[in-house]
Amino acid sequence: MALYSVFCAATLFTATVRSFVITQEPLEAPIRVVAHTTAQEDLPNPLPLVIWHGLGDNYQAEGLHSVGDLAEEINPGTFVYYIRLDEEAGADRSASFIGNLTEQIAKVCADIAAHPILSTAPAINGIGFSQGGQFLRGYVERCNDPPVSNLVTFGSQHNGISEFQSCASGDWVCRGAEALLRGNTWSSFVQSRLVPAQYFRNAEDYEAYLEGSNFLADVNNERRLKNPAYAENLKKLEKFVMYVFDEDTTVVPPESGWFSEVNATTGEETKLKDRAIYKEDWLGLKWLDERGRLEFKSTPGTHMNLTDTLMISVFKTYFS
Repeated sequence: MALYSVFCAATLFTATVRSFVITQEPLEAPIRVVAHTTAQEDLPNPLPLVIWHGLGDNYQAEGLHSVGDLAEEINPGTFVYYIRLDEEAGADRSASFIGNLTEQIAKVCADIAAHPILSTAPAINGIGFSQGGQFLRGYVERCNDPPVSNLVTFGSQHNGISEFQSCASGDWVCRGAEALLRGNTWSSFVQSRLVPAQYFRNAEDYEAYLEGSNFLADVNNERRLKNPAYAENLKKLEKFVMYVFDEDTTVVPPESGWFSEVNATTGEETKLKDRAIYKEDWLGLKWLDERGRLEFKSTPGTHMNLTDTLMISVFKTYFS
């Protein structure tokens, strides 16, 4: 069986999925609650599918399009849109390392809302690979126009990362970003320019995180002043499905993909349902869970190790 190779933070990962090769001061984002209904029985079949790639990838990557081709094969007639931050593939890849996430998500919101096909759809479905998962969730929370019906994330960092990934030898874009990341994570300069810093979260430096984070502290509604639109928009999801990889050593901690918090010193895990973000329902996750709309999934292997059996199951279960 052919290999599915995922480049994430310029690190190579392999998986058995056909021939896929996926090489993986802030402006105000448009924040509003959009009055759409996404009741499953009211939606045409199939809905358009948007895919947001991960760190070090680009929207034109052959493997990413192979994922889209499989989606169309399983659900004929599916229109697939690959989220991009630049029409030039190299610039789109660079934007996965360098850029202001508030501005990037605002651009994606505007691009999707203006797209001649997506903008006329009653709803869309979404897949987020690695960091693309929390970014696509940011789309749902901050604009959601057109609204997302089913959101599936793979190996994402919904509760952030506590360690930065290492760069491959010779990847100077990654290495340049890494040097800035390790300098002053919470400075406005870093937080408005270095993408991974904007979802870095250190519970041992929590107040600095709350004050300085440009992205994650906001979209997780962790600050004292909550944005009710975020929860209202997430409640519009029919399904929110979060996959983590059993042997993931790329994402630290990998449990972040389920919104768990892990003590960096002791390794003790606090699961989502034991955290205030769930108990006080800052994002509507408890509301979704009580209605059977929140799913926690695991799959064997390392980061982005995806079998064709898994992907076909996802397309049949959540996007048919």
